[in-house]
Amino acid sequence: MAVIILKILFISLGCDKNLVDSEVMLGLLKKKDMIITDDENEADVIVINTCCFIHDAKEESIETILEMAKLKETGKLKALLVAGCLAQRYKEEIIKEIPQVDAVIGTTAIDEIDEILNSVLKGIKKNYFNDMDYLPKTKVDRVITTGGYTSYLKIAEGCDKHCTYCIIPKLRGKFRSVPMEDLIEEAKYLVENGVKELILVAQETTLYGVDLYGKKMLPELLRKLAKIEELEWIRLLYCYPEEITDELIQVMKEEDKVCKYIDMPIQHASDKILKKMGRRTSKAELVEIINKIRSQIEDVVIRTTLITGFPTESDEDFEELMDFVYDMNFERLGVFTYSREEDTPAANFEGQVDEAIKEERKESIMAMQQDIAFDFSSEMINRVVKVIIEGYIDKDDVYVARSYMDAPSIDGLVFVKSDRQLMSGDFVLAQITNSDGYDLIAEAI
Repeated sequence: MAVIILKILFISLGCDKNLVDSEVMLGLLKKKDMIITDDENEADVIVINTCCFIHDAKEESIETILEMAKLKETGKLKALLVAGCLAQRYKEEIIKEIPQVDAVIGTTAIDEIDEILNSVLKGIKKNYFNDMDYLPKTKVDRVITTGGYTSYLKIAEGCDKHCTYCIIPKLRGKFRSVPMEDLIEEAKYLVENGVKELILVAQETTLYGVDLYGKKMLPELLRKLAKIEELEWIRLLYCYPEEITDELIQVMKEEDKVCKYIDMPIQHASDKILKKMGRRTSKAELVEIINKIRSQIEDVVIRTTLITGFPTESDEDFEELMDFVYDMNFERLGVFTYSREEDTPAANFEGQVDEAIKEERKESIMAMQQDIAFDFSSEMINRVVKVIIEGYIDKDDVYVARSYMDAPSIDGLVFVKSDRQLMSGDFVLAQITNSDGYDLIAEAI
């Protein structure tokens, strides 16, 4: 009897933490000798790992499910599975409204994906949801989908902060750190498979270890990761400002492999709005930690994110935020308009702000930030930086690269001219010769 080899397509939506979950599930399914495809028309099985953090993400997830559901009607698609945050949040609605979906998988059940699919292929429709405090077992040979040289390392799951605008604790559970020995093992596996840049992610990376070891262990984790020989860069995302310690700053300062780059979401600068958001910092404390980081770590780049139009945000609150952005001179900054999410405290707050005002305020900040970022790019001219090569544009005869200042997909690029052939994954020194908005132009040394 011939063995039937199935082709599987994974669609991963939302954040990089979700992408790690997708890579873990792919690793489990690849062990079953399935072939991974990127063509929906060839696929026998489609898994959609969804997001619903804000309204736009929710819409994208729903539209993707409905689009893939049409393929069930052709008879080619044998199984359609839906996982991730939307699956966790709206499981009953998905089951009821989209009968083409064969299984709905909760955020803490991703390590059962192979058993779930086996059941579905036998004609058993079943939905899988574990306790929200369960930490999925992810010690598996992940399938790296980020190009091979850069990969994300998810060091914790869930969140205990309970910001009033955020649904994540209800979808991902309480904060749970991954044991350090598991992370070191996973990091070594990734590096052995060609990864040269590890990007540490979690809902909040700075609290890593408090639940397992009784104290913040991110500095120790960084020092251990830095000992992995073939690893070149370690990048930190999602560091909450109130949890950044002197020890963490010291490790970033001392360890050459730790990029002098920190992603630190602050959301606002008005004490009134910060308090209503459930944030745990004041403007004065934000200024203090930003100044401390800049004074201790030479050439550090700080990325942050803001929310405009949070309930009761007045013109005065917004002007305070604008002044703060101007004074702090962030090298990297992104802005979201407030998204009114059901089942969050902020959804029921009085003083909801008109959508047009939210958008107008967002555009005002981004216009000012553009000037700040462009000035920063101009100041980089004549500097020499180490970059990682990510590709080549034949028509322009130029290599596409990133510096330590740039996280993939969210920050700028460095376009490098070189007399010698370079390969993707190479690290080279490049002298900045010009700037083009957020991007830099350079020549390989």
